[in-house]
Amino acid sequence: MDDAEKRNWTYSEYLNLRELLELQGEDRGISSDEMHFIIVHQTFELWFKQIIRELSEARNILGQENVPENDIPVAVDHLCRTTEIFRLMANQWTVLETLTPQGFLSFRDGLGTASGFESYQMREFEILIGLENSDRLGGMDPLDSFRKMAENEEGDSSILAHLEKMKELPSLRESLMNWIERTPIMGSIYGSEGDEEAVSAYVDAHLEAHEDICNSASGSSEMMAERMRAVHEGAKSFLRPEGRVSRARAGLLFIESYRELPLLAWPRKLIDAIVELEESMVKWRHSHARMVERIMGRRIGTGGTSGVDYLDATSKYRVFKDLWSVRTILVKPQSRPELKGSEFYGFNSAN
Repeated sequence: MDDAEKRNWTYSEYLNLRELLELQGEDRGISSDEMHFIIVHQTFELWFKQIIRELSEARNILGQENVPENDIPVAVDHLCRTTEIFRLMANQWTVLETLTPQGFLSFRDGLGTASGFESYQMREFEILIGLENSDRLGGMDPLDSFRKMAENEEGDSSILAHLEKMKELPSLRESLMNWIERTPIMGSIYGSEGDEEAVSAYVDAHLEAHEDICNSASGSSEMMAERMRAVHEGAKSFLRPEGRVSRARAGLLFIESYRELPLLAWPRKLIDAIVELEESMVKWRHSHARMVERIMGRRIGTGGTSGVDYLDATSKYRVFKDLWSVRTILVKPQSRPELKGSEFYGFNSAN
């Protein structure tokens, strides 16, 4: 143990309070309103740092070639903590809402073009979870602004280099779907002999049950029948994109359909944790938009964005689409395919 670890830290030293409390710009003669604005956003950045740490560790766990079962609860803990952070940050907007429109306008000009759009930790977080540029508003690349700043020497080129490096790494979404793809389906192990046939048979059986339910729901109405046919075609496209079975989506369907199986207890908890995390992110973005609308109406944002309209568009972003879409094609337990290899999942009639 080195001297630093043996040291008897004071509270102030341990938290670097002196340095921390000198970062709000009071030397610039800021008002209480502006100090409030700065502290709220600095707090967000601190939470972003923690979010990136938590989700990176979850990503690294799921990115292993063989994920030990006892690592899954650890990944769930990282995801659940991140969800609670987003819930806390959503409530944090209510603190900023105590700032009146006139109070904000009194120092808004001093912000210049500074904008939350330039938060590189926010961009790192989005890259980490797997948000694609094609899913962003207008298909924009958010790193373009950092490239321009680096060219004009207005930004730190090391930040751009770090973000570019992050884009080369597997995202949380990729690691998750690769892990789900290896789910044993109907007792068949990923990559084993006959696995492709077993998974295809499961998908066919599920689609048959799904079609029966859609036909029953059609009734005598041609309009409803057409709608149900479209629903079933959507199920087929989901499980067989481009005509071939997606094992990852089949694994996801299997976990969601047979949630009571002991071996699937932690996988289903992890999937639920991801869904809950994305829901908390959506609510945080929505709360952000409502706070901005309340304080500054529909003005153009300081960074040149469309302001509230842009923020509302970001609240529609989805990263873990398959985890939401699979719920659309589930069938009731009585109609699902008969389970094969139940003993493999630690389940028998005595359970």
